[in-house]
Amino acid sequence: MHRVSTRDIQRHGITQAQFAVLEVLYHKGPLALCIVGAKLLVTSGNVTFVVKQLEKAGWLTRQRSPDDGRVILARLTRRGEKLMMRIFPEHASAMLAAARNLPPKEQAQLARLLKKWGKSVQSV
Repeated sequence: MHRVSTRDIQRHGITQAQFAVLEVLYHKGPLALCIVGAKLLVTSGNVTFVVKQLEKAGWLTRQRSPDDGRVILARLTRRGEKLMMRIFPEHASAMLAAARNLPPKEQAQLARLLKKWGKSVQSV
């Protein structure tokens, strides 16, 4: 599944890490960089590096939080939203196609287990 995911993402000219940041902002909206890192289980240095790349490409912006000046928020730009509106459905379809070798009952079980695993890892 990792190979399928990587191959699909790379065809859009972005890395797994870049896609992960764009995806979390696409689904959750603007977030503090520390929260992005926590959701993706990566270090703040890695998030900062990836966010700088995405900002340079024009897909997101960074700004200080109006509530706490110490916090930096990342937000998709309109260009970033358009990119994700185009590539996320394609990526989801590619992942579903890769799981089609499993019977429907096992596909549903896999989805439940991955969600459960993701939530448990996030709380560690």
